[in-house]
Amino acid sequence: MPSDFDQTKRKLDEAASKIEQELRKVIRTLNNEVVPKMRTEGTQALRSVAQELQKLADRLDDSKKSATQQK
Repeated sequence: MPSDFDQTKRKLDEAASKIEQELRKVIRTLNNEVVPKMRTEGTQALRSVAQELQKLADRLDDSKKSATQQK
């Protein structure tokens, strides 16, 4: 008959194994679904910001030209 220690050890080993399996699933989900989506959405956000910065730079250039022409 297994001792209490042996039973507890077995239960802890089983729990650790289940935790490892769940962690593998989480990592797989992150790698397969979350990371690619973040990369796609991240690049789209950067492109959008770049466009807005380009517009701001154009407005600043236009303001400089207007100020220079008024002098």
